[in-house]
Amino acid sequence: MTSAPLSNSTAHWRALDAAHHLHPFSDTKALNAEGVRVITRAEGVYVFDSEGNRILDGMSGLWCSQVGHGRRAIVDAIATQLHQLDYYNTFFKTTHPGAAELAAAISDVAPAHMNHVFFTSGGSEAVDTVLRMVRHYWAAMGKPEKSIFISRRNGYHGSTLGGASLGGMKPMHAQGGLPIPGIIHVAQPYWWAEGGEMGREEFGLYAAREVARAIDAAGPENVAAFIGEPIQGAGGVIIPPANYWPEVEKICRERDVLLVCDEVICGFGRTGRWFGADFMGVKPDLITFAKGITSGYFPLGGVIVGDKVAEGFIEHGGDFNHGFTYSGHPGGCAAALANLRIMHEEKLVERVRTDIGPYLQERWLKLAEHPLVGEARMVGLIGALELTPEKASRAAFAAEEGTVGLICRDFSFREGLVMRAVRDGMILAPPFTLSHEEADELVAITWRVLDLTYAELHKRGMMVPVPRVPARPAQASA
Repeated sequence: MTSAPLSNSTAHWRALDAAHHLHPFSDTKALNAEGVRVITRAEGVYVFDSEGNRILDGMSGLWCSQVGHGRRAIVDAIATQLHQLDYYNTFFKTTHPGAAELAAAISDVAPAHMNHVFFTSGGSEAVDTVLRMVRHYWAAMGKPEKSIFISRRNGYHGSTLGGASLGGMKPMHAQGGLPIPGIIHVAQPYWWAEGGEMGREEFGLYAAREVARAIDAAGPENVAAFIGEPIQGAGGVIIPPANYWPEVEKICRERDVLLVCDEVICGFGRTGRWFGADFMGVKPDLITFAKGITSGYFPLGGVIVGDKVAEGFIEHGGDFNHGFTYSGHPGGCAAALANLRIMHEEKLVERVRTDIGPYLQERWLKLAEHPLVGEARMVGLIGALELTPEKASRAAFAAEEGTVGLICRDFSFREGLVMRAVRDGMILAPPFTLSHEEADELVAITWRVLDLTYAELHKRGMMVPVPRVPARPAQASA
């Protein structure tokens, strides 16, 4: 006879979870057999599990926690707001102080030509809003045929029907009959894996001009917008060559195609600028945001709309038959306003740009000296390590894609650091409040994890290189 697990124990929570909880992006059968990790509290840049282990939160939860965990000012702001006004909608000619004030506060930090905000509950809804808003805008401007979106292979734009379709993730497209019509996917600016013998700048122009080729093939008169993440986050922290985004913007302007930056990950300081578009030096027509706007303390997202689109939308669009129950939720607005106040008062965006960002970058880039690391890259506080069995050729592993990354990720959790595996690489995005000492700890753990992974791969006989297939022959210059 076996006794039931004690309540408030790891075994108890695992049993409940396995019996009732279906996890996102998970093989439930395999997860239940292994047993979930139970996180019970968080403080500063650390989370703690039900076994009492302290783990450095190298992924800011899920790219969210700009100001770190346990900020009483945000919690109190939410509580105060909910005591005063727990909920009201923004439909039916109605607003509330938080929604109005937050829209203004976001406009203050957004690029100067962007002064209107549409609120959603999160990033996926924001992307779906862009899909509908852009098509409605062009219809209102007398060009309803402009409905096609251009996006990138391996880009990530959320999990809704529209967001997953705009994204270029093959595993997502393999389920649910995706993508929906009217979307064309083009090359990503991923020099490490797809650049072949091209230099970075040459590859940057090649990848950008793939956008031009797609627009021209579809007919500019039929293309509504190009959407992309300034830095592809879930795709592996793919930092494009410096010439990529300016060339994409030029291509879109020449062809009267709107430019959309999906800033759900890059927005609100992650690159050391308020928005990734600022870092890349481009002026988008629309920006999607979520995550960092509240540092994850409350679900909230939205779309920042440039003046050109807003003017046409407002003057000619009439009713926009779109919205969400929790668009501009009072609690979410209170969390966002408190979060932005902290970011301003503590100058956290500037800190990412001039202090902790450069400090961590210098140490992170030295990880490229490890025999398992082919490339280390980082902008602001978002970085990646490419793991390879053969540095010189930038080779992939012969093992099934993702196996090496998962081995490394499991070692990382065991050693007390959250890093995320993407294919056979590791990605990182810690809170902006990370101290220099904590950055040193992070890098020391990472080096130890790489040593453990390297030894394990040799033990399993997995250090077998496979040549990568470049995006195109190196001699076929654009």
